[in-house]
Amino acid sequence: MEQAIYRLGIDVGGTNTDGVLLDQSLEVVAKAKVPTSEDIVSGIDRVIEALLLQSDAKGEQIQYAMLGTTQCTNAIVERRGLDRCGMIRLALPSGSAVPPLCGWDKEWQQQLGEHFYQAHGGYEYNGQPIAEVKEEEIRQLCRSMAGHVDSIAICGVFSPVNPDQELQVADWVQQELPDVHLSLSHKVGSLGVLERENATILNAALQGTARRFVQGFVHALEKHRIQATPYFGQNDGTLMSQQHALKYPILTVACGPTNSIRGASHLTQLKDAIVVDVGGTTSDIGALVHGYPRESSVAVELGQVRTNFRMPDILALAIGGGTIVKLSETGAVLGPESLGHRLLEHSQSFAGDTLTLTDIALSTGMMQWGDEHLLTPIEIAPETAAMVYQQMVSVVEEGIDKMKTSANKVPLILVGGGSALMPELFEGVSEVIRPGHFEVANAIGVALGEISGQLDKIVEIPASQRVAIMCELQQEAIDLAIEAGACPNTVSVIERTEIPLSYLQGNQVHIKIKAAGRIA
Repeated sequence: MEQAIYRLGIDVGGTNTDGVLLDQSLEVVAKAKVPTSEDIVSGIDRVIEALLLQSDAKGEQIQYAMLGTTQCTNAIVERRGLDRCGMIRLALPSGSAVPPLCGWDKEWQQQLGEHFYQAHGGYEYNGQPIAEVKEEEIRQLCRSMAGHVDSIAICGVFSPVNPDQELQVADWVQQELPDVHLSLSHKVGSLGVLERENATILNAALQGTARRFVQGFVHALEKHRIQATPYFGQNDGTLMSQQHALKYPILTVACGPTNSIRGASHLTQLKDAIVVDVGGTTSDIGALVHGYPRESSVAVELGQVRTNFRMPDILALAIGGGTIVKLSETGAVLGPESLGHRLLEHSQSFAGDTLTLTDIALSTGMMQWGDEHLLTPIEIAPETAAMVYQQMVSVVEEGIDKMKTSANKVPLILVGGGSALMPELFEGVSEVIRPGHFEVANAIGVALGEISGQLDKIVEIPASQRVAIMCELQQEAIDLAIEAGACPNTVSVIERTEIPLSYLQGNQVHIKIKAAGRIA
């Protein structure tokens, strides 16, 4: 008898660690949810143990293992567990007017240290050098940083157009400081040197955080004799290898809501919709376009730092199951404070003294609880509870309208454990769908992930050669996906953007092409 094969998907959130096992038909055969542990590993271990027990599966039967995590997001927001970081900007003599870490607050600057330098180099928009890099200058900077930094960011002007200088400098730095981790900006961000530089510095600072969650996942798999190659969720809804996650941990930021959007698509078989992922603290609203999250087209702030690497277009609202409600004579204030995972200890429905949106939803009858005899009735007038509930719905409706690109009604998919709060009807929505297994959509999303490759560059496209050049570029994106671990005959282009740059000479076009395929 042929042995069953499973996919393991785990999502480590700030409050809970969710896990699922999917069979070969991508149906859920087991699911589990446990509180996230301080060390990450024990929470993952408990989830895997619960999944294997539920499904009666063996570790050897798990062929694919994927992890999504908010650890990097939390490290940036809370500014903890970050590496000692240095930086070399290749911009002299033309780019010295704005110093490194410009716009970062004093707390950030003190935490990251003093080893942020500028050196000769950089390119024009067309890939021609502004100045040549100087080997002795770079080696001298390395000697200044020796023993003081764990990671170094290297950022050159217009390096996404021509990465040669960054690669050459990285080679010299590696010779001088072989134990230091490097982050190259052309692999991290897009055009716009300051925002790309910021993203690369954050990526360098996250190297230690990445090692902790990667090693934690690998050790948990080994403990349960799971021999599958581990993969990690990116914030575009696709996966990356263990080696890629260690080099570019910044790409895991915001992968939680992204995984939920991908999971929502799978559970409903919809490719285009609005998705609301409701947790204990926030509701994340995103747009599902062709089966993937819509990418943000504007610079994104992380921990008050402006960056420009790819991010999903997500609107976060302070609406969740644990959101604290404060009543006054003029109305109600919803959040942003939340009880989070302490909901069952401190909310009024569970004999606590804090009024939350869960209490409001239970008192209005809009939400049901399995063991109703365990609930404590709350003292609030029915009309007041109805008013607060409608206020919550109005906030979510406004968020949905902001994420829509037209006035047309669209389907709405509700996922996340807190989505039980939500009603069955919203203004501007054609239908509300709350699919089965909605509470673990994030773990399902990461388990379904495909391997991707993304091309982002400025090229000259003469009208007479347009077709040939675009075919070349698409093949380059496909090759990047295959190089990352995708099965060659399953890779296809899933997204293509062309922006003509009218202020540049010639037919210059900013091209973004993303290709994705199943794990090889």
